[in-house]
Amino acid sequence: MVLIGAVLSVIIDQVIKYHVVLYLKPVADVEVIPGLFNLTYLENRGAAFGVLANQRWFFIVMTAVAMVVLLFLLFRFKRHNFISYTAISLIIGGGVGNLIDRVLNGFVVDYLHVSFFPPIFNFADCCVVVGTLFLFIFIFFFYGKEKKQDGGSAPVDDKG
Repeated sequence: MVLIGAVLSVIIDQVIKYHVVLYLKPVADVEVIPGLFNLTYLENRGAAFGVLANQRWFFIVMTAVAMVVLLFLLFRFKRHNFISYTAISLIIGGGVGNLIDRVLNGFVVDYLHVSFFPPIFNFADCCVVVGTLFLFIFIFFFYGKEKKQDGGSAPVDDKG
């Protein structure tokens, strides 16, 4: 389930970025909702707000490390639910989507610009943010709750 979600996130991200480069790059900016939402082409060589610009290898290594940590968490923690699987899928998919850009281009293609939120971002960034939010929800509201409710014993399989 995690692999399918991550692969779908990467495919969606890369297809959108392909079209952004093809159609948005030549015009640079398209106002979608006046005063609120634009599609703006940006080659981001750093992190949010352009922090650590031109540190391509730093981001490549950090993304790879984050992916390894997420896979470790996936296999380390035995109790998962839909929220945790979705969270890990989205974070891995978003991370890999931006990693592909950094490896192939040396920058990440950003294109979503909301007027009240200064940075321009992309679908992969949304996946990472939503996935991280879901991971916090899982950790704070679900992880360990079943263990406490059943007295710490392992779940019983009644399929016989």
